[in-house]
Amino acid sequence: MTTGPAVEQTGRMRPTDPPALRGPWDAATIERYLDDTVIPVRLATGGRSGPIVQSLWFEHVDGSLWCATQADALVVRRLERDPRCGFEVARDDPPYRGLRGTGAASVVPEAGVAVLRRLLTRYLGGTTSGLAQWLLARSESEVALRVVPRTLTSWDYSARMS
Repeated sequence: MTTGPAVEQTGRMRPTDPPALRGPWDAATIERYLDDTVIPVRLATGGRSGPIVQSLWFEHVDGSLWCATQADALVVRRLERDPRCGFEVARDDPPYRGLRGTGAASVVPEAGVAVLRRLLTRYLGGTTSGLAQWLLARSESEVALRVVPRTLTSWDYSARMS
């Protein structure tokens, strides 16, 4: 089943529109997958020299993907120039299944430290490890990235690979 977002007269999607869904998963399955899958998102951004894919920790909150990075990171500069992006959350091991999509990203400086702390708990189990402490020591220049999906495409080859 495919659902489509509403389009304003300008032809642009409103940020509150639900993403268009393609593939075998419904919205509830997608939400569970994003909430339960603790691997980096592969985030593709455009630039003058062409696209680049960067892996970032993420959390799924209220339909958006949230990441944290340094304010001077390449991904921030690219998204400030052009907020359009692509992304994928999928493991490299069988059975192959996952989610990819397109969206619009925004840089949210005031949420950087809070998102970083939640990501440290999600990926490292807390803030006491050496890596967590190193990241927190640099947190004054941390910003959050919010990706609002516009399209979501799921795939799941579990049945044919079992």
